[in-house]
Amino acid sequence: MIKNLEIAKEILRIRLSQMLINEKYKEGVFKIPIHLALGHEAIAVAVDSIMEENDQLVLSHRNIHYNLARTKRLKPELDEYLLKKEGLAGGQLGSMNLANEEKNVVYTSSILGNNMAVATGLALGQKVKGSKGLVLVVTGDGGIEEGSFYESLLFLKSHSLSCLVIIENNQWSLATKIGERRCDINIQKIAESFNVKYVKLKGNDAYEYIEKLKLLRKESLDNKTPIVIEVALTTLGSRFVPIEGKNTMRFINYHAGPASEVNLTDWPQIENSEKDPIFVLQKHFDKNLLEKTSREILENLKNEIH
Repeated sequence: MIKNLEIAKEILRIRLSQMLINEKYKEGVFKIPIHLALGHEAIAVAVDSIMEENDQLVLSHRNIHYNLARTKRLKPELDEYLLKKEGLAGGQLGSMNLANEEKNVVYTSSILGNNMAVATGLALGQKVKGSKGLVLVVTGDGGIEEGSFYESLLFLKSHSLSCLVIIENNQWSLATKIGERRCDINIQKIAESFNVKYVKLKGNDAYEYIEKLKLLRKESLDNKTPIVIEVALTTLGSRFVPIEGKNTMRFINYHAGPASEVNLTDWPQIENSEKDPIFVLQKHFDKNLLEKTSREILENLKNEIH
């Protein structure tokens, strides 16, 4: 099957947009916290690709990649982060609560787990109104620790509500590895305990994700049921930091703030592995083509924000 280059362009655009934001972050120009999603681009592009007119997207504090995917432009989001009146929400929502109702990003919450309950209410509204739209809600491996996650999943299933529950699992909690802080949580068993279908996506291949999500969207609507989708991914840009009082280093995730060791280049690959969606694109396209495309996108982005 011939792959659509536009999908690759979107992944490159979202990566380069984040890297431009990261450069400004390192300069200290932002007055608000921003959660980058370097390495999360494949699932954001896939979700954007399968959404239809009446679908509703509900996001969490780490929403930069989905907003970039839905908005298709960098400047409105960058201006919002700079709290300018020209921003996507007039400089009123900032980063962690950034929504864009015009593009069906109807709610975003900085409160961990809060968006699950809101998404459940939206799914109920879709059913009551007889809408053909689907609610998609994105949470993380930390969000599944909240009571609202379980209560919402119970309500969704009990009332036969269509919803895709997407869990971005990067195995980090702030700057601490999940395994260092709590016991393992088997998301598949949780879903199955509610008689809810569970699917795991891994490998950062947006083309594969799109095909699977299209089928899951249809299945959720046809069967009037929620579906839990765990996405294994890596937030790229983690670094080693010295441990105070010890002659050793600790590997940490920066969570919010700039990725200090990530630098802007016209070829924006960060890792030479499947952890990086840019690396995965080379399964489908010649690297020379991708590099040329990346340079063109970067030039267009620079022109857009200057």
